[in-house]
Amino acid sequence: MQVTEINADGLKREFKVVVPAAHIQTTKESRLKEVARTVKIPGFRPGKVPMTLIQQRYGASVAGEVLEQAVNDGTHAALTEKSLRPALRPKVEITSYEEGKDLEFTVALEILPEITPMDFSTLSLVREKATPPESEVDETLLRMGERFAQTEKADRAAAQGDTVVIDFAGKLDGELFPGGAAEGYSLKLGSGSFIPGFEDQLVGKSAGDKLVVSVTFPAEYGNEALAGKPAAFDVTVHEVRTSQPVALDDALAKNFGMEDLDGLRKILREEIEHELNSITQARIKRKLLDALAEAHDFAVPEGMVEMEFDAIWKQVSEDRAQGRIDPSDAGKDEETIKADYRALAVRRVRLGLLLADVGQKNKITVKQEDLNQALMEEARRYPGQGHMVYEFYRKNPDAVEALRAPVFEAKVVEFILELASVTDQEVSPEDLRKDPDGENEIAAA
Repeated sequence: MQVTEINADGLKREFKVVVPAAHIQTTKESRLKEVARTVKIPGFRPGKVPMTLIQQRYGASVAGEVLEQAVNDGTHAALTEKSLRPALRPKVEITSYEEGKDLEFTVALEILPEITPMDFSTLSLVREKATPPESEVDETLLRMGERFAQTEKADRAAAQGDTVVIDFAGKLDGELFPGGAAEGYSLKLGSGSFIPGFEDQLVGKSAGDKLVVSVTFPAEYGNEALAGKPAAFDVTVHEVRTSQPVALDDALAKNFGMEDLDGLRKILREEIEHELNSITQARIKRKLLDALAEAHDFAVPEGMVEMEFDAIWKQVSEDRAQGRIDPSDAGKDEETIKADYRALAVRRVRLGLLLADVGQKNKITVKQEDLNQALMEEARRYPGQGHMVYEFYRKNPDAVEALRAPVFEAKVVEFILELASVTDQEVSPEDLRKDPDGENEIAAA
């Protein structure tokens, strides 16, 4: 077998592989003899079938099998001989093959880059942390208790926080539309449960009032027939009801399956702390990845970048089809937007290769207990449905394996942070929850 490198450009490599006809013929004859020893053909004893008949019946399939094996062996030889680490599956193209002649094919691939990680001890990062005040626990308790709050009729105009009992009928262009009417509906003002602007127009109204509420459905509204369209609702106010203060006591705790209020407060405090810790980890990871991206600029395989870009663009296209457009994309033409996301793809691939290299060189592995912990965290995201989460992963081993990559990444990130200089800074929960770019809040993990 002859392997010749015919192209070496950056991370791209291409080889020409020649497998002698004699080798293919010998391998084919050997395989046919194996078939002859085991095949069962009526009229012949095992092992006594004439080779001409074996060749006639199985020659084509054996030839295909031998050809495939020769290509695999040649590809392996090309990689082994040069000690190459392919980034993706090599592309093989047969350039010449005829019965009785040499097999010639090319192997084209991109290799993984050689990576020299920075000295992580030179990194200096600030980790923002927050401790939940008792007032936040109280606010959470009050929100939870609202579902058990009692209301009483109020002889006054409605204010934010009150509940109004109403009849309403919605119209588009003067015509009633399906699902747009109800009678005796209890609507809490300020809850945000109705179309934006609807509840605000009921503030100051009293029992017996009739009015027309004019609103416009959001562009991203779930019903396409209504999305972005103006509507008018005929509304009759029957009652204004005010909520009685929620008592923060043991009785409230029992509604949530707890023995007493102290136990419920403890659970809530732990949940808030977990949320804030998750945000802290996400923020410090983002800072670390930004620092790593700035400090490393090695070449990355184009094939991996294309795959990552395709995945990103697919998600972006789906979001745009649903009316969800990233504010940072506003006003840009598609060519510019694609260039931005391609740069993001390059960054992700480079960071992924860097973290994989650091993990491999430092023998960082994912153990079963790490996966178990990840499963617990996943279940925690779905309160009251933990058993369903565990059951899903029990029945889907591949889904469990899918957790391995993010767990590995998290362990590598933690390894680097231990080497870096990290200073903790106490901030308020409100500041911690704010997006670093100053707009959206970071969602709890």
